[in-house]
Amino acid sequence: MTEFAELGLSPEILQAVSATGYTTATPIQAQAIPVALTGKDVLGIAQTGTGKTAAFTLPMIERLSQGRSRARMPRALVIAPTRELADQVSASFERYSANQTRKLSWALLIGGVSFSDQELKLDRGVDVLIATPGRLLDHFERGKLLLTGVQILVVDEADRMLDMGFIPDIERIFRLTPPKKQTLFFSATMPPEITRLTKQFLNDPVRIEAARPATTAETIAQHMVRLPTSDPKAKRTALRMLIEAEGIKNGIVFCNRKSEVDIVAKSLRTHGFDAAAIHGDLDQQTRMRTLDAFRSGDLKLLCASDVAARGLDIPDVSHVFNYDVPHHADDYVHRIGRTGRAGKSGRAFMIVTPADAKNIDKVLKLIGKDPEEVVLEGVDFAAIKDTPRDDRRSGRGRPTGRERSRGGEDRPPRPRREREPRTETEDTHVVAAPAAEAAEPEPAPRAPRRERTRHPDRSERPEAPERPERPERTPRRSEPRSEASEDDRRGGKPVVGFGSELPAFLSRPTTPGRK
Repeated sequence: MTEFAELGLSPEILQAVSATGYTTATPIQAQAIPVALTGKDVLGIAQTGTGKTAAFTLPMIERLSQGRSRARMPRALVIAPTRELADQVSASFERYSANQTRKLSWALLIGGVSFSDQELKLDRGVDVLIATPGRLLDHFERGKLLLTGVQILVVDEADRMLDMGFIPDIERIFRLTPPKKQTLFFSATMPPEITRLTKQFLNDPVRIEAARPATTAETIAQHMVRLPTSDPKAKRTALRMLIEAEGIKNGIVFCNRKSEVDIVAKSLRTHGFDAAAIHGDLDQQTRMRTLDAFRSGDLKLLCASDVAARGLDIPDVSHVFNYDVPHHADDYVHRIGRTGRAGKSGRAFMIVTPADAKNIDKVLKLIGKDPEEVVLEGVDFAAIKDTPRDDRRSGRGRPTGRERSRGGEDRPPRPRREREPRTETEDTHVVAAPAAEAAEPEPAPRAPRRERTRHPDRSERPEAPERPERPERTPRRSEPRSEASEDDRRGGKPVVGFGSELPAFLSRPTTPGRK
């Protein structure tokens, strides 16, 4: 085991570290801190919970102890994928820099907070800028930030940024910073896209890989509930039964999707449980208020997604419930690691359905043992159907797709269609089958419609037979047009084409000007 005193840190930093209760460095800290103090680039492969936050925070504080910040030009930049993780980094920086001779300044740029408050800090000048990619670029595009003075760039949870679609933003941030800088790059995994990124922007980095926790803590009792159905309503019922049976102090419920987080939290509240949701689609104030309530004990159950829970630092959690089996086996270890900390005992439960066959095999292979199975009695889970959702999807009284495909079952609602011509007599409903009579019902309903739409006005059209005069007009028009001269028109003689009456405009006296 390596002591922090052996890593080359200043007495001020060692004093701040000891104040937090830590004396021994974790493997990632013991390897990364000495290298980072020399100014070399570091590629750290370590999972959340291995102490990597202190692995880059401590050497960063040490190197920034000399020098001064300038307005809108931070000297160090830390990029985190989520608001909670960025907030955790800022808390770590504030804690470890408390004893510095010259107080280092920092600013937290995350969404959900007003731009004006953040701009005030940037205008005063900060040594360290801790931000999420989106909000950082927003400030840059507003002209409130310059990245040309960055000496140290830290990228935390790079693989999570890849999952969240932040890699184009990360590439842009790299290009906005000076080429000559120290880069501390951390990722739990190294997919091809992350490997390409490190080869493109890191300068001969020192690769440090901390062993992943292949097994969970012995203080955590792991349990598993197998259900015969994958119906969401059955899973929610099983979750409520587990919570009621355990009599929990507090607990975290993990779901794979943000939409499911909201549904589970709402279901728990509907059944009288004190629960709230936290995920990336919620505004920052709601998320912070929910976390504060959970930390203080005012909130009993926290429903969370994996991404939103990456930055959670809650020391005393009695239970963890895996409503969904995680897609990545490492996430299972990370989830249940929220309980059983600091030597305290904890309990973890996982609901497994037939749809989780592949994911559960990965989890069991990673932890190397089978959790104790719990049987929930008194409920036939196979018979539970999530009928409310099916009713909503079928529409307002409309048959579902299956009902439409059944010819025999489509006929009963047909009499409803025959009720549409309510103003007609019942005889029209009887005569409908023969093809010859099918033509008669068509004019029958049309006749009254014509009467309603001013049919008497149309009846005046019989006067049309007077129009045979038109063929007589054609020769009359041709004759005067060929024989008549301008003198005939000026002489006031009536034009044959206008009929027997003289138009009013021809009877007007001429003006002297026209003569």
